[in-house]
Amino acid sequence: MFLSVFDVFKIGVGPSSSHTMGPMSAANRFLDLILSDEWPRPAGRHIASLKVSLHGSLAFTGVGHGTGRAVILGLMGEKPDTVDPDHMESILEQVERTGKVTPPGHPPYAFLPKTDLIYDKKQALPGHANGMSISAYDSDERLLLKRIYYSIGGGFVVTDTELEAMRNSAKNHVTEKVPYPFATAKQMLDMARGSGLSIAAMKRANELTKMSAEELDAGLDRIWAAMANCIDRGLKVEGIMPGGLKVRRRAKAIHDKLNEEWRSNRMNPLLANDWLSVYAMAVNEENAGGGRVVTAPTNGAAGVIPATIRYFLHFHEDATQEDVRTFLLTAAAIGGIIKHNASISGAEVGCQGEVGSAAAMAAAGLAAVMDGSPEQIENAAEIALEHHLGMTCDPVAGLVQVPCIERNALGAVKAVTAASLAVKGDGQHFVPLDAAIETMRQTGNDMSEKYKETSTGGLAVNVVEC
Repeated sequence: MFLSVFDVFKIGVGPSSSHTMGPMSAANRFLDLILSDEWPRPAGRHIASLKVSLHGSLAFTGVGHGTGRAVILGLMGEKPDTVDPDHMESILEQVERTGKVTPPGHPPYAFLPKTDLIYDKKQALPGHANGMSISAYDSDERLLLKRIYYSIGGGFVVTDTELEAMRNSAKNHVTEKVPYPFATAKQMLDMARGSGLSIAAMKRANELTKMSAEELDAGLDRIWAAMANCIDRGLKVEGIMPGGLKVRRRAKAIHDKLNEEWRSNRMNPLLANDWLSVYAMAVNEENAGGGRVVTAPTNGAAGVIPATIRYFLHFHEDATQEDVRTFLLTAAAIGGIIKHNASISGAEVGCQGEVGSAAAMAAAGLAAVMDGSPEQIENAAEIALEHHLGMTCDPVAGLVQVPCIERNALGAVKAVTAASLAVKGDGQHFVPLDAAIETMRQTGNDMSEKYKETSTGGLAVNVVEC
């Protein structure tokens, strides 16, 4: 099993990897398909208009997550990693005003957001909770082309046929040819013992079958730079976040107080936790505001890993850029195992799959840069994941604000605690990481749909009623 570090960590925009980045990428894919020779073009017929239908969780919480906006931006040719957050509003206004999308390299297509973008809450698509269809029609309203896409978490998008192929591949244990094709934590530990390599070194060797060492290091540095910039922006911005809940940004005010305490040398036994939490909150306030973030492994959980890395750099004087690369490679290895055997999608398994996975990845990365053995790293990931099992995804008003922002802070705290506990032990522990991952998968399957990013249960209902 091989999932690149750059599939786990993708630069994009908020507020949601599955509800924003995924649908935008799906729209990009449909535009590419239109220009390709991969569909039978009727002679004399040309595409004149487009329609999009959102289903499942995309329909229930798409407004709060900005799914419709993302679709429109995608149909205008904008991509998650390059779209300018400062220009998004003007692009959206243009489409609303003209009733057309004008992607580069295409003729204009009629698209009226009020009628051609449908939030279908009645019909779910069978492949995944985050389903959508995009259709193209000629000037006589005859259907020429249609594709179903699934946004399966972390910004990943697949068609219905690709999803089926993925599942068949997993069933048949099809693996890519890499030096260390571990698909489970047990296989990872066995390969580490057999090779004498660290988890990060094995992950690096796998990545080097796809790119050069220079490209890998540059890419890892680019990912961390985007994470660090997101923290820095989040620590500077104040005001009310969009969406109507009138939730105020708090990271800057907390950061200012912490700096004041730092300069005064006042004793604060909670200092490390306070810095860790404010870093995580800064990222997720940026995400809630639609800013530039990195899926880690999702947008809703984007603050845990950057906060843990910044915490390590802040409180460990000997920390280096190579440590950051080791952290990211180790975290990606754990994230790949979780995604392969369970899910990182809140719409599929609840927030245990988002913040829980992020905490496990962060704990593993931190244990690695604290010179933990592969067994201690696996233990750290297990501790962090185990203590997120059963966590629901119930965003109030469908916005990635309450409880999501504080949940990232607590996820980072759990990650650091898990890593600390693990490296103080010898790596031997009762519950294997694989068992925790399988438990998360089973728990997600048993969890009511009300608690899986539909905003029809939990805090999403009770806070509004109060």
